[in-house]
Amino acid sequence: MTERAVPPELVVADAAAWRAWLQENDAVSDGVWLILAKKGTRIPTSLTYAEALGEALCSGWIDGRRNTVDSATFRQHFTPRRVRSLWSKRNVELVAGLIESGRMRERGQAEIDRAKADGRWDRAYGGPATLEVPTDLEAALAAVPDAAAAFAGLGRSARYPILRQVVTAPNDTVRAARIARQVASLADGLA
Repeated sequence: MTERAVPPELVVADAAAWRAWLQENDAVSDGVWLILAKKGTRIPTSLTYAEALGEALCSGWIDGRRNTVDSATFRQHFTPRRVRSLWSKRNVELVAGLIESGRMRERGQAEIDRAKADGRWDRAYGGPATLEVPTDLEAALAAVPDAAAAFAGLGRSARYPILRQVVTAPNDTVRAARIARQVASLADGLA
């Protein structure tokens, strides 16, 4: 098994510098830890997370983990979007605005087109605050009272991974299998 190289840290002055870096490196870099200043701080960069994400989406990249560096900065992992990378509803909405404003680049548009062609676009998932229980999962839970009770006892953050597994299934067969597995785990008290 090959270990992935640790992504380098990158500091850029502002959104224009991040866009320029992506333009030059988006096809050759496997990702970076972008250093960003916390709110209320403009050192070492004036680039905000929202600006960084927008430019990344324009270039076919996506954000990942975030780590605190110190009291003034954090680092956000950005990578090129992978072939099967899922889309969040938030990012689908963001790219609509980026396209409307004429900022979308060729590589970013290619990722959108690919997601629309293979169905990932239509399976964009919501965040923990907006993701609702699908009717097929609801019906499966109703058929197994122990699972339904266990699910009802979960908080929003504990429900989210279960719901996301279901709504991001690539087809009905996989979705049904995921629902069955989640219901069984809940009934057994494992979720």
